[in-house]
Amino acid sequence: MKNTLCSAPLPLIALSLGLAGLGAAPAQAQTSVQIYGLVDSGLAHVTNVDAAGHSITKVPTLTGSFPSRIGFRGTEDLGNGLQAFFILENGLQLDTGVTGQGNRIFGRQALVGLKGAWGALSIGRQLNMTYLAPIKSDVLGPNLFAIGSIDPYLPNARSDNAIAYYGNFNGIVVGATWSTGRDASSAGGPAATNCAGEVAGNAKACRQYTALFGYETKDYGLNVSYDRLYGNTGAAGGLTSSNNTDVRKTINGYYMVGPAKIGAGVVDRDTNAATGETKSDLYYLGVSYPIGLYTIDVQGARRDTKNSPSDVNMLVGRLTYNFSKRTAVYGAVGRMANKGNSAVALDAGGTVGTGMGQNGVMMGLRHNF
Repeated sequence: MKNTLCSAPLPLIALSLGLAGLGAAPAQAQTSVQIYGLVDSGLAHVTNVDAAGHSITKVPTLTGSFPSRIGFRGTEDLGNGLQAFFILENGLQLDTGVTGQGNRIFGRQALVGLKGAWGALSIGRQLNMTYLAPIKSDVLGPNLFAIGSIDPYLPNARSDNAIAYYGNFNGIVVGATWSTGRDASSAGGPAATNCAGEVAGNAKACRQYTALFGYETKDYGLNVSYDRLYGNTGAAGGLTSSNNTDVRKTINGYYMVGPAKIGAGVVDRDTNAATGETKSDLYYLGVSYPIGLYTIDVQGARRDTKNSPSDVNMLVGRLTYNFSKRTAVYGAVGRMANKGNSAVALDAGGTVGTGMGQNGVMMGLRHNF
């Protein structure tokens, strides 16, 4: 067989070798790239999914105990304690295999940045401070039955077109994000609200600011966060003008009692939408207790809507058995009690009859890699 490279003109051979050298240069530096992921799915049964009181059994779409994902992350040592890093993380829905977060390829995270002893600075689509604030205090996290069912923004608090800073200085944590256009997707749902922003002549259109400050250790922690997002023409949630805003202020804390964790918090929300102003407080309290290969999680929550009878109460229990550090099975039971005109489903992304209570049971399998 003819060797094409050897028979090529000398300048072409030199160019080929030069390009190969350029491609190999990053590999010679102190770099690290990791492929990682999590696959989680199960079966859920919930009652009163409509006004007629029907029940449904289904494979959940948005999450099980954690949302499924696959990601790529890497770092390069630049010397003097400075590192470059990137994260590309795709969310996927195991019931159908489609991408999540508004049909984005890397909808969970897509960012590049620099980090050192001074903290980390990054740019791209990324987790904002409202997402990071309750991570250690919300014992259920993005579970199918959890506070994310009451406020779907909480487990989907990411910002497009964002610049972020985060630092941890001997337990003192500080962070902030600034987005020039918080959500470019029009696919619908809490992770896609059609507010791309970056509008010439309108600096407020789809802008977003979040901030975090707290003190966190292995045994206890407390933090506060602030999140202000603006609307624009066509944006979801009634924020159809750049004068419309949605503001969340949170306080989150946790305390370890031996191996058990107690976590609690409150989310104060003030929405100034085209339809008027709505204020509410979401309270949550949970306990997580590991017993050998088992972990028991229990959490209660209440959303108090101001000047309205449309409140909601939630109680969830979850039991997880860990086969290994990577694989676990779990089961959960829960109840969501709606009052007035409230129609908050127990299962994230689900439905419920207006003012009706809803019971649910789920079981599933999780594996991470």
